[in-house]
Order: sequence, then C-alpha cells, then structure tokens
Amino acid sequence: MFSSIDETMIYLREQGVEQVDLKVSDLVGRWRRMTYPASHITERLFHEGTGTSLSPYPGYRTVDSGDMRIVPDVSTAFIDPFHSRSTIAFLCDLYHNDGQRYGRDPRYVAAKAEDYLDSLDLGGQVVFSPELEFYLFDRIEYGSSPSGAHWSVESPGAGWGPETDSIYRLRTNKGGQIDQPLDRFTEVREQMVLAIQNANIPVKYHHHELGAAGQTEIEIFFHPLVKTGDVIQTMKYLVKNLALSYGFLATFMPKPLPNDAGNGMHFHQYLTDGERSLFYDPAGYSGLNKLALSYLAGQLHHTPALMGLGNASTNSYRRFAPSMAAPIKLFFATGNRSSALRVPAYAINERECRIEYRMPDATANPYLILAAQLMAGLKGVQDGYDPTAMGYGPLDVNVFALPKEEQDRLKEIPMRFEDALAALKDDREFLTRGEVFTDDLIDAWIALKIQDEIAAVGARPHPYEFELYLDL
Repeated sequence: MFSSIDETMIYLREQGVEQVDLKVSDLVGRWRRMTYPASHITERLFHEGTGTSLSPYPGYRTVDSGDMRIVPDVSTAFIDPFHSRSTIAFLCDLYHNDGQRYGRDPRYVAAKAEDYLDSLDLGGQVVFSPELEFYLFDRIEYGSSPSGAHWSVESPGAGWGPETDSIYRLRTNKGGQIDQPLDRFTEVREQMVLAIQNANIPVKYHHHELGAAGQTEIEIFFHPLVKTGDVIQTMKYLVKNLALSYGFLATFMPKPLPNDAGNGMHFHQYLTDGERSLFYDPAGYSGLNKLALSYLAGQLHHTPALMGLGNASTNSYRRFAPSMAAPIKLFFATGNRSSALRVPAYAINERECRIEYRMPDATANPYLILAAQLMAGLKGVQDGYDPTAMGYGPLDVNVFALPKEEQDRLKEIPMRFEDALAALKDDREFLTRGEVFTDDLIDAWIALKIQDEIAAVGARPHPYEFELYLDL
C-alpha cells in the first residue's frame, strides 16, 4: 500500500486514521497483534519498532527471555474493515533488541529463502499462486473435557442434513463449481473477494468447491515468496471475519467432515525472469525443461519432510485416502489430479509454464511451507535430480484405477503426522542450506507439534471408539 515511511505518515495524518494494528505471525501461523492510537504514532515506530513479549507465542521464547521488537513493514499495509474506528494494519518482522532478526520468525525464514535463490544466480525469482479452500458452516458445536468430547456441524445446503433444512440440497462431494440456487454462498463469497481486493490482493477466480457443506475455493494471481505468505495470512483473516459478519463460520481445517471433501492449499509455482517462465521448453515433457524437472523432483523426493511443515496437524492426514482428491502417491503428471505434483495442461506456454504442488493445507505456517518448497526444489536443481530415474513418473493415468500391485510399487506419502515429523527430523539438510532454516527452528517446531498436538490428541479417546469398543 505504501512505498515509504514518509508516504505512510502523510496518509495517517491526512486520512484521519484512528488506529494502527501491528500483526505478527507466531510459529504455528496464527496472527498476534498490538493496537496503537494513530495519534501517538511517529516515524520512529517504522524505523525502530516497538517492544513486545513473545511469551504468549507458541514455539517462541520462554517467559524469562521473551522480549523482542516488532517492526512494521509499510508495504504490507491494508485498511482493516473489521473495526468500528478507522484502522490500518501492518504486517511486522521480529527483531532482537540488538537489531538482529529473530531466527524463528517465519517471515524472516521466507526472506532468507528468497535471498538464497538469488545467490544461486539462476536468472529469476520464484512466484507462487495458492489455492485456498475452506468450508462455510452455518453452525458448529464442539467440545472436549475430561468427561467427554463432541462435535456437530449444521449446513442446510448439504445432502446429509435433515430434509427440512433446505429445498435445494447438494449431494456429498458434488458441489464443484455448482451454480445458484444450489450455491447458497455466492453473496458472501463475492463480499470476501471484494474485501480481499480492497486489501490490494487481485483475485483470479472463486467458486463453490466439491464439499456439499459449503466448501469454497478462492485463487489469486502470482506473487513473490514473502508476499505470498503475507497474502495467505491476510486472506485467511478477511475470510474468517467476513464469514462471521454473515452468520457463517469459515474453517480451513483440512478434514472437518468424515465423508465430504477435504481442504487443501495447492501451490502453483515457477521461476521467472519477469517476462517468461524459466521452466519452459517446447520440446520437453509438457513444456518442462531440465531445470523444472529437477526442481519438481526435489519437491517429490523431499515430500515426507515437507509434509512435516505443510500438513501441520493431526487432522491433515484424515484428508488422504485412496480415491479421494488428495493424492497419496508420489509422482508427477500433466493434468492429473491423482498426482502429488501436477503440470497444468492449460498453462503450457513460454510465459506461464508452471507446476502445481498439491500436498499442503492451510494448517501450515505459510511462510515456512513456501520457503520449504523452494528449498526442496533448489536441492533438486543443485544436485541434478531426475524424476524419471528416481521413480516419480510421469504417470499419465488415474493411479487409483491401476492394479494394486502397480500402485504398491509407487512411493507413498506419510499417513500420520508423527511420521512426517520424523521425516523432517531426519531429512533437513536441504532446508538448512544457506542457513535458511536453522536446526533451532526445526527442533522447536517438531517439539511444539509433538507436545501440544500429537500427544494431546493421542491421549484422548475418539468418540467413534465408543461405538466400536464399548460393548466388547
């Protein structure tokens, strides 16, 4: 929104802004914020930042050594529409009090990944276009206590709801790009897109997704790596708040319903010199050159570790099952939605030739999974990976239609979060090249996820276990 601190200060004074919101990502990817009356803001805030304690931030420092500084990035500013007073929000970076960047700050990791790419002199930058999928529920109830646990979802448009809920009802997994009146969410989706675009994020398209219970997809245009992380965080914030204003609850949870489609976060990506795709060769498979093939081989080969960052919840692994849209076999192909990595057939040209990495979901910290994808791709480029020689295809068939013995020969993804974290623990060298990721950050991430999530979920009985075992 702003290109300089001077421009920012002029806008704050002349437009009568009443509040400044400073937003920073914690390790797991939730925004934290501090709000200041704009009348007290000076240029010093944007040069030096403001002090804060990181003790409430999961995965950061302890109570006895948590003081840091948060410094706003003026280029990330957007008008926040969810305040009664005129408010501008800024995304921020974390610094030690001596002026050094904080090593566990995910936005810093993303910036270092971009710098690392620059150091390799490949002639361009990486750009990403994420697809965000989420559900809009009319109502959800859930709870967990020492004496019980429950969840219940209401979505009148879904095919599994009571017959009295709605005249027009969708069948499970039949909502993809459905039109009105079956699409009950057109207006709220249009308002979401308007809010996103008002935050300086151009939207490519939006539509109802497969999930009958109000699943939505919004896809945006390409941005550089750090900017893409900023965009994802901002979009999630706007989507959730706009949904609430319409009486819906938006969730990016990967698998909130047992039988309906899961929420992924696919990443279209390529290297570009600003005019053309550096992945393109008209004589190559699907227009891909050796650079692109080595890059995608790096992502496929390191997918188990990538999933430790990009499928960052116990719920993520409920999304993966044979015959579902989420892939479980590691191979690439053109236009094949059963593949872990797809080459979009509609983009085979010099300007936009790209790949689509289909594994992650929105439980990931976007900065970390963006940086990790790039680092995996660059490992493949630097080490000369050949996807065909490594057994990753291409495989231009529906893998689920293959005989079982052929399916079994294909490499498979981790099917549990603890297995993905174990892969991340053992396969991290590609991440630590150039000190983009540090061992300190990776170890903190693994410990946080095991202690706060895997162990906590594993210690509790599942409600369906009572149906299976209570009478034994």
